Amino acid sequence: MPKLAYLGPEGTFAEEALRILAPDAERLPSANVSAALDAARRGEADGAVVPLENSLEGGIATTLDELAWGEPLLITAEVLLPVEFSLLARPGTEIGNIKRIFSHPAALTQCRGFVARELPDAVTIAAPSTAGAAQEVALPGSPYDAAIAARIAGEHYGLVELASGIGDRSDTVTRFVHVTRPAPLPEPTGADRTSLVVFLSDDHPGALLEMLTEFAVRGVNLTRIESRPTGDGIGRYFFHFDFEGHVADARVGEAISGLHRVCADVRFLGSYPRADRLSPQIKRGTADADFAEAAGWLARIRTGQV
Repeated sequence: MPKLAYLGPEGTFAEEALRILAPDAERLPSANVSAALDAARRGEADGAVVPLENSLEGGIATTLDELAWGEPLLITAEVLLPVEFSLLARPGTEIGNIKRIFSHPAALTQCRGFVARELPDAVTIAAPSTAGAAQEVALPGSPYDAAIAARIAGEHYGLVELASGIGDRSDTVTRFVHVTRPAPLPEPTGADRTSLVVFLSDDHPGALLEMLTEFAVRGVNLTRIESRPTGDGIGRYFFHFDFEGHVADARVGEAISGLHRVCADVRFLGSYPRADRLSPQIKRGTADADFAEAAGWLARIRTGQV
């Protein structure tokens, strides 16, 4: 039975995602995303389940940076988890008496409309996780009056639900990924996603266009592109790419090879099945058979068979 680390404590959305991705796995709650990934790197866990992006807030910065700079890890699976927040408090608490709300920064952002409308005098304080916030609120003498978290966290820590579905958007989704130490890749399914981190060789006009061209000319459709600072000064960035296809596909392999030729470094983060099971539309001339035919044609003319 595999052991998987996740952003704890018990009752987080990350635990819900883990239960979907690996329902029989032993669960190892971690203090934060970095700790969960480090547990996988050190072999204390067989892998980790961490949030990668949110449909409202975009990429999760800690996860993006950890995957770019830490010891290499591979994404092997993903899940799209609908996110619904509740306002949780100790039994006997009235909503009008709530003055200090504790929750993860992403949750506070996604529920700011509710807080502004229903609790305009309340102060919000950032917590390491939504479940951690619920756990803290449940403690006797806690300085916090309420937590914003998943309903399951309230059930686990003995809090009552004062309001449900308090997010500003009812269709919010967070994408969680399962990562492991480097290992054989999942087989292509025909509905796959590949992730990369790309570092520029130097900052010059058209540098981003050069990278995008490697995808465009081979008909590879990007599903996410995000820049992150390198830390080497203002204006210095590296890039995260998600795109359709598997590294075993000719068009994807050639695009990655092209990036390797023109960029300072390319970190491969994995090819894995898409959670939404959407298959890519293959442009004319970019199917595996087209690449094979072109390679055969080139081989023939190199031997004078014109």
